[in-house]
Amino acid sequence: MKENIYRNVYCGNVDSSYVSKEIRLAGWVNSIRNLGSLLFITLRDETGIVQLISQDVDKYININRESTVTVTGIVQKRTDDMINPNMKTGEIEVNITSLEVLGECQNVLPFEISRSKESTEDTRLKYRYLDLRNKEVHDNILFRSEVIDFLRYTMKSMSFTEIQTPIITATSPEGARDFIVPSRKFKGKFYALPQAPQIFKQLLMVSGFNRYFQIAPCFRDEDPRSDRLYGEFYQLDFEMSFVTAEDVYEVGQKVFYDTFTKFGDKEVSPIPFKRIPYRESILKYGTDKPDLRNPLIIEELTEILSKSTFEPFKNTTIRGIKVENIEKSNSWFKSMEDFVKNLGGNLGYIKVIENNTFKSSLDKFLTDEIREELINKLSLKEGNVLFIIANEKDKCAKLAGQLRIKLGNELDLIDKNKYEFCIVNDFPFYEKNEEEGTIEFSHNPFSMPQGGLEALNTKNPYDILAYQYDFVCNGYEMASGGVRNHSPEILKKAFEIAGYDEDVVKAKFPSLYEAFKYGAPPHAGMAPGIDRILMLLKDEENIREMVAFPLSANGADAMMGCPGEVFEKQLRETHIKIRD
Repeated sequence: MKENIYRNVYCGNVDSSYVSKEIRLAGWVNSIRNLGSLLFITLRDETGIVQLISQDVDKYININRESTVTVTGIVQKRTDDMINPNMKTGEIEVNITSLEVLGECQNVLPFEISRSKESTEDTRLKYRYLDLRNKEVHDNILFRSEVIDFLRYTMKSMSFTEIQTPIITATSPEGARDFIVPSRKFKGKFYALPQAPQIFKQLLMVSGFNRYFQIAPCFRDEDPRSDRLYGEFYQLDFEMSFVTAEDVYEVGQKVFYDTFTKFGDKEVSPIPFKRIPYRESILKYGTDKPDLRNPLIIEELTEILSKSTFEPFKNTTIRGIKVENIEKSNSWFKSMEDFVKNLGGNLGYIKVIENNTFKSSLDKFLTDEIREELINKLSLKEGNVLFIIANEKDKCAKLAGQLRIKLGNELDLIDKNKYEFCIVNDFPFYEKNEEEGTIEFSHNPFSMPQGGLEALNTKNPYDILAYQYDFVCNGYEMASGGVRNHSPEILKKAFEIAGYDEDVVKAKFPSLYEAFKYGAPPHAGMAPGIDRILMLLKDEENIREMVAFPLSANGADAMMGCPGEVFEKQLRETHIKIRD
């Protein structure tokens, strides 16, 4: 192999075995310290930092930090009093014999590289190429590469075949907004970037492939948040033919358990993961993404408390959360009331004191029978506090879920040393559009309804469940999947109930609808979100920390200047006119 003219060893790999040897290094000038007769320079590359020294101070003193250099020098051992135990290379230093500046840092740095995370996100992303020099930020991207390599290895070890699906495709009503791409060749027609490889992976199953996977880019025009990227994200997409949900659970559990065990530093839920039907999850946790590290459970209290004389408890849904032994001030309880009030609800609470009596403004509305029922149902005892929320059904569940999270954090009940996985399944196939009063798909429209065509023909749509499942960890949805519909008759009927006739199905999903008529196998799959996996493994609060070049929270890229305007020629070529 031809010798590298810039370096023959990496900075972080220099150790005492190189003492008295001449080496060549390359990297970025991390710091310069002038002691008058001696100049100290720390040199940084991807592997670490090494200290350089020189007595020729005047020759190197004007080198700017963050300039790139190549250095030749003799490795020497530091004296005992100069050893730096905090540096990997802290036992040695390199005496410079020659140094060449390869790329001068000509501008004032917008932030200190080692402290770039203290800057605003806008500044960091504008100068992302500098932000990525920060070891912590840089290591996140290297870590991403390691995890993706492992995911790919894991899938191949289970006989999955990696297949790439198109990035330029047709628009599809899959739940999120499409990014559309105007066609130059076909006037007035548009391509779309895929929200997911959903249709293609199902077609691969129809094509006779047994097990497919892909590290798939997905594009959705959805508002960003701390745990969701804007525009583009990656998922481990996989599909299997001639399988049931149980087969997918087996693969998904292995992927998550092996990945989080290898790369995480916390206890991982043992296999099999706990399974929670959707409706049970909404009742007990107030969400379909429950954080099982939180021991608090929401209780249904409508039947008991509706018998009270308290008017707000009439004709509504009532939920409660029992908490053990709270020793908090009145102002703290007031802060909990304010928290719920700011969410649009009202909070009441009952303190259980000596002899299982109640201390509460609600107590005067309760009979002895109601008190006894509450004590027996919830196993209430002295020191317990029962928080109570009453509201219309869906809002009550949501408020109770938010209060559960708040209480878990406020009372330090969350075990931060665990990755608690569960599988939420049995999602409703349909839900009601409250604004329009129409029936719509509650989740993936391509899932198989439980009971198949018979259920669609005979059941109330809102009672039909789907073979749909989510993998959840620590309150985050980590993957979504389902057993797919592989019958053209079931597909047609499912969309008919949601208000789409056969012509719409044919127009929107022509390939899938036609392919199912040529003998489609039962198939199922799911898609773990890679960016979110990385976020949890690194304990990052913001998912954008795990991506090399993410868009900002408002969906812009100040570094690349996008979104931006295009030339009039481009608009004309794609037959587009900008309207005010």
